Amino acid sequence: MNNSVNKSLDCAGRLLDLGRPNVMGILNVTPDSFSDGGRYNTFDRALQHAREMVDAGAGIIDIGGESTRPGAQIISEAEEVDRVVPVIEAISKEFDIVVSVDTSSAAVIREATSAGAGIVNDVRALCRPGALEAAAASQVPVILMHSLVEQPESGFVPAYENVVDEVSGYLASRAELCQKAGIAKEKIILDPGFGGGMFGKTPAFDLQMIKRFSEFHRLGYPVLAGVSRKSFIGAVLENTADERLSASLAVALLLAQAGAQIIRVHDVKETVDVLKIANAVAAA
Repeated sequence: MNNSVNKSLDCAGRLLDLGRPNVMGILNVTPDSFSDGGRYNTFDRALQHAREMVDAGAGIIDIGGESTRPGAQIISEAEEVDRVVPVIEAISKEFDIVVSVDTSSAAVIREATSAGAGIVNDVRALCRPGALEAAAASQVPVILMHSLVEQPESGFVPAYENVVDEVSGYLASRAELCQKAGIAKEKIILDPGFGGGMFGKTPAFDLQMIKRFSEFHRLGYPVLAGVSRKSFIGAVLENTADERLSASLAVALLLAQAGAQIIRVHDVKETVDVLKIANAVAAA
């Protein structure tokens, strides 16, 4: 754990304890996300799944209305707003939990934070037109992810001389721009961006970033890790997304031990159980 990072984060009036790993539960209200597309894309199913994740011990619910999988359909800001805002409003009213919105679009940032989202989680690090200004105006914390391309492309092969150094350099530059735009340093969280497609990592690069994950804390910000059911696991184990639970838990534990403050997952209960055992051993 990086002691230079603030231990408590104000997320629109709800506090997030960064002195321990937090489990962020994924709630995709999309028809085409890579692992759970279509399972929770109605209001009732989304709200029920949120209840299940809260009961299982999630500290954050991350709601996304736009798929980032290769070949995903591009949707309008209005459609994305229609998908996420009712769910954000309902969860914010029913539960005392931090809600984040997984979006890159300025209009969605404005509407979602007005509806109760306490974090903006952007896979494009606030690069789309107006997104940086909208996030700054919202005054909520932001998560900046490293990615290489605006939209997933088939056949794209990323290349790095030193993946950790290059990803760190990009994230540091985006964090600096955020601060110049009026987002306080203590409200910035970094995400190295595990996975292929637009995130631009081959399995070999993902494994290198896991092995050297603690180095991302040198930048002085909290760090999120999203590795749940990712393709590098499939490359190592030669299995499908729905067969990756045990490996996802193993990687989550490794990253928690390396200092990740937020671990973004599909399988909340199982991840929470793993971290409880790790904490119990540490406290013994």
